[in-house]
Amino acid sequence: MKSTVETLSPTRVRLAIEVPFVELEPSLKKAYREIGQQVQVPGFRRGKVPSAVIDQRVGRGTVLNEAVQEAIPQNILAAVREHDLKTLGRPEVEITEFTDGDSLNFTAEVDVRPELTLPDLSTVEVTVDELQIDESEIDEQVKNLRERFATLKTVERAAAEGDYVQIDLNATVDGADVPGGSASNISHEVGSKQLLPGLDEAVVGLAAGDSTTFTTQLVGGELAGRDAEVAVTVRTVKEKELPELNDEFAQLASEFDTIEELRADLREKVTKGKRVEQIYAARDKALEQLVEAAEVPAPEGVVGEEVTSRKQAMVDQLERIGASMEEYLAAEEKTEEQIDEELREAATQGVKIQLLLDTLADAEDVQVSDDEFGHEIVHRAQRAGMAPQQYYDQLVRSGAAGAVFGDVRRGKALASVMERIKIKDAAGNE
Repeated sequence: MKSTVETLSPTRVRLAIEVPFVELEPSLKKAYREIGQQVQVPGFRRGKVPSAVIDQRVGRGTVLNEAVQEAIPQNILAAVREHDLKTLGRPEVEITEFTDGDSLNFTAEVDVRPELTLPDLSTVEVTVDELQIDESEIDEQVKNLRERFATLKTVERAAAEGDYVQIDLNATVDGADVPGGSASNISHEVGSKQLLPGLDEAVVGLAAGDSTTFTTQLVGGELAGRDAEVAVTVRTVKEKELPELNDEFAQLASEFDTIEELRADLREKVTKGKRVEQIYAARDKALEQLVEAAEVPAPEGVVGEEVTSRKQAMVDQLERIGASMEEYLAAEEKTEEQIDEELREAATQGVKIQLLLDTLADAEDVQVSDDEFGHEIVHRAQRAGMAPQQYYDQLVRSGAAGAVFGDVRRGKALASVMERIKIKDAAGNE
């Protein structure tokens, strides 16, 4: 095999590869074997059909095509190794010349990792917002805790926002019951807008035993998009009673004896949360600064694949919650072109950050131990609700194990960045 490489841009090259016909012999023999296993010719056992007979039955061209399709990836890999290229994404292949008995000539355009000049990390300085805790934030935490320990008390009055009601529902369209449109004894928080549009407004002012009707648009089933008349009957009305804010509540809701100790603990938790937010903000600003300083280019092919992947993930997520892209666009008041542009901007920055961290990992010879890789596999398997070995086997089958390994390595490179840059808040505190 002979190969040359032509640089098309900082992130893309074209390989020109010539493979002598004699080097195609192993692939040609393999093609004959595999086709021989698939065809059945009277007088010959499967797998024992002579090459000449296969040529007559399926055509020499078909066999040559099978051999070429197997040989191309092997020779691209050999050329990549020969020229020490760090490739990204899938190559675009074009066969420029090939006839039976002569050399195979083809080109392969592929994105490659650009050569980057990294700035001195010790010179990078980022500023984040000053950590400030307002007393109202602690009050909100206490309020949320009280909500968790609230009790419901039946009241003999009309329902108001914030109350809990037990209701029966029945939906009809043109006087006919909607399939699956009836439900009994449902618990609902008035004002939460968790059920049908218009329900909360209809229920306010109704006492136990009262009924009314309201109109709403159906969002699922055969009648989706049609207006339905919904009859609602209130069975009970309950109001939420919050526990008194005293030392007894602190003992009930926590391991602390006094409300002052509880508030101090909540303040510490809020502080820790805000410190984490500071770190995330510092990370984002540092990466943005480094990407700009290193003038990282984004390979178009890789960005395009990332945009496609992100959009498909968005569609899948919408389908899981029973929504469509059209409904999402309507809710967000955006066009599909605007979404595509947002995805492209995010994907471009994401690819640039990956290239930066990969370059840094190489420069610092970052290594990933088996334990570190295994820990990441276990973590991802837990999030996916799968056994670690099952998750890993699935990664291997899909060829994605290397991507996870790369993520772990980039994470370690990012940790190195965060340890060495200077981080200050708006008040000048490190």
